[in-house]
Amino acid sequence: MFSMGLYHLISTTTNHLKSPREYSAKPYHPLSPSPSPSHYHRFIKNLQLYLLILCLLVAFIHQTLISADSDPLLKGRTPVHHFTSLQSAGVIFLFLILSLSLLLSETTSLLPLPPDLFFAIASALFFLQYSVSSASASVQISGLQDKCDSVFSRISALSSLLCLILACNPRLFAADVALGGSICLQGLWVLQTGLTLYVDAFIPEGCHKMLDVVSGVEGSTKCDLDDSKFRAVAILDLVFVVHVLFVLLIVMVVYAVLAKTVGIRRFGSYEPLPTAATAADSNHIQMKALTGTQA
Repeated sequence: MFSMGLYHLISTTTNHLKSPREYSAKPYHPLSPSPSPSHYHRFIKNLQLYLLILCLLVAFIHQTLISADSDPLLKGRTPVHHFTSLQSAGVIFLFLILSLSLLLSETTSLLPLPPDLFFAIASALFFLQYSVSSASASVQISGLQDKCDSVFSRISALSSLLCLILACNPRLFAADVALGGSICLQGLWVLQTGLTLYVDAFIPEGCHKMLDVVSGVEGSTKCDLDDSKFRAVAILDLVFVVHVLFVLLIVMVVYAVLAKTVGIRRFGSYEPLPTAATAADSNHIQMKALTGTQA
């Protein structure tokens, strides 16, 4: 997700710097903008979509398989892990369908998907992801898992709002850049969640993985004391702020580098201002014309 958000950020900024007047947000930026009859060039052009579809397919299969694991951590009589995993798999499957639709729209004429409709559907899916993550956080018995899910749900809500704004106003460059940044932030936080919950070297002090629980099951990492849990949650808040600052730094560096490479085109004409020599020549010509008229 981080690489996808970074590519979207670079492509969006480049398009805006090249032609700010004709700029409009696009859901997908091909690697090779010039069409070519070669099948190899067509594959390279849509390589990003192929990789995205492959990753979503692998994530969907993995999430579906782990939902069948036995979950000894029950809240009442409801198998929490089974249902939350199936919900996550359903959201991934919907994103997979949307990616396939975008691929068909780019390569064929079977499904001409306009950008505003794509952003509207993406907004709905990100909102659904926010709802699933919020519901998953509400049933967790682990403070760490609860915190990670709640933060991820807020990032998904931000992405949903930005997609809705672009669906209504696709010429808003700031919203398009913010969308790329939010996708980068989602990727970073997913990585941070995996490190915090399942890698011993990154689990906060005072917390540990439960040995009698299947690895990867929600709630398998717990803190024994409340002080340890509060300390771990505070550390996650600090790490989230660091991730946000890192994404903002990436946005500024990308814009600065591309502005220096591509150049900034502002609205208006580019006629050079008259220099002193040009002004003097013009006055000389006018004086000669005036003298000839008087004569």
